[in-house]
Amino acid sequence: MDEHEMDGDLPASIQIAWGLRGRPVKGPKPVLNLAGIVAAGVQVAESEGLGAISMSRVARQLGTTAASLYRHVAAKGELLALMTDAVLGHPPTLRPGWRDGLTQWAWGQHEIFRSHPWILRLAVSEPPTTPNQIAWLESGLAALAGTGLKEADKLSTILLVGGFVRSEATLVADVNATFHAAGATSVQALRHYGRLLARLAPPEEFPALHAVLEANALAQDNPDGEFIFGLERVLDGVDALIRVQS
Repeated sequence: MDEHEMDGDLPASIQIAWGLRGRPVKGPKPVLNLAGIVAAGVQVAESEGLGAISMSRVARQLGTTAASLYRHVAAKGELLALMTDAVLGHPPTLRPGWRDGLTQWAWGQHEIFRSHPWILRLAVSEPPTTPNQIAWLESGLAALAGTGLKEADKLSTILLVGGFVRSEATLVADVNATFHAAGATSVQALRHYGRLLARLAPPEEFPALHAVLEANALAQDNPDGEFIFGLERVLDGVDALIRVQS
């Protein structure tokens, strides 16, 4: 398969995002462009949620028709991929050292998911192909340079860390949405849950649980406490693997 055949595997809008294809030189400059369409899609998702996204809704945001959008984006799935890529942006320059670098990498994605939780509602159905997604993958892999890990293990490490970040962010977003609907903060809701457990679960039958409740382990004031704990334990495992392979 040559380069042109590989380009043909990508939708035209994704090729444009990579700079592999431009608009025709001849003819009037179009009123709409791909970047504007993507930006409008992000505006709708931010204000109304992912469920509001449709080609017709984004077209209304731009004051045009869905048919005009299809000249630039062939399908809603392409638009969603490009919206995600736009929100991800380019990864930061990571600090030296694999652990510090991956920690910064994970926190960068954590902050994006927190600021734009609609991304978490997108099903991950295929490998990334958009420019910023690939840049984040490259950034994470580069952080592991010099660790002595096998290349396959570097990739598995990035999938592991990225999967943890996304999973934790999804859980927190879901729980916080429930708390918000009930008119409570996460701290208030967890304390209420602790009191409920104390009433429901007799200490003689659930001694380990009551030890947790008596230690006020559910009453964390740091909303990122579980993320910090989980990320550190994941990186501890990576550190152990590096030591084995060194």
